[in-house]
Amino acid sequence: MAIRAVAAEDSFLIREGLRLLLATQSEVELVATASDLPELLAAVDEHRPDVVITDIRMPPDNADEGIRAAEQWASTHPDLGVVVLSQYVEPEWAMRLFEPSAARRAYLLKERVGDLAQIRHAVATVQAGGTVLDPLVVEALIQARSRSQDSPVSQLTPRETEVLELIATGLSNAAIARRLTLTERAVEKHISSVLTKLCLEPGDTEVHRRVRAVLIYLAATTG
Repeated sequence: MAIRAVAAEDSFLIREGLRLLLATQSEVELVATASDLPELLAAVDEHRPDVVITDIRMPPDNADEGIRAAEQWASTHPDLGVVVLSQYVEPEWAMRLFEPSAARRAYLLKERVGDLAQIRHAVATVQAGGTVLDPLVVEALIQARSRSQDSPVSQLTPRETEVLELIATGLSNAAIARRLTLTERAVEKHISSVLTKLCLEPGDTEVHRRVRAVLIYLAATTG
């Protein structure tokens, strides 16, 4: 069965572009589009889609409507996958999107709209319960590198910080071990310590805890 999707974007051109792109994909069925937050909420209630693809800013306030909708759906539609498109790298928005869980959530830069493979991957991943964080977001935030002393990240040792940086770039435990000339067991111990210091205790899946750890790190390295 095709993944049923709703797309929300106040720009007619981008909205039509998404519609035309998704129309070429037999595995995705676009059941509705919306141009503002009330239309989006109504479309989700009416069509009960598997996935929503939404801009963050749209009428009525052009502020954080996409994030507010995702926060609402976390309780009202917990099985709904949400792919958020943002024109900007905003750590606060990403942190809110991935709370209380990173499951079924994706954060992409809006320039990905024309990249059909990326959109298709994000839709399929969140529908299956996974998480997608745009590598361009990771790269841009890592380059910012001014860490807040109030962040729990400041409690990490230099080696733990190094491991977390490599997690943020998408490396597996084995790849991190090779990069740092450590055993995989040593890397696992460092990751466990990082998750504990960042107050990410067991309760979510290991993958989602790692995503949230990366988000805390990225938020601490900006501004």
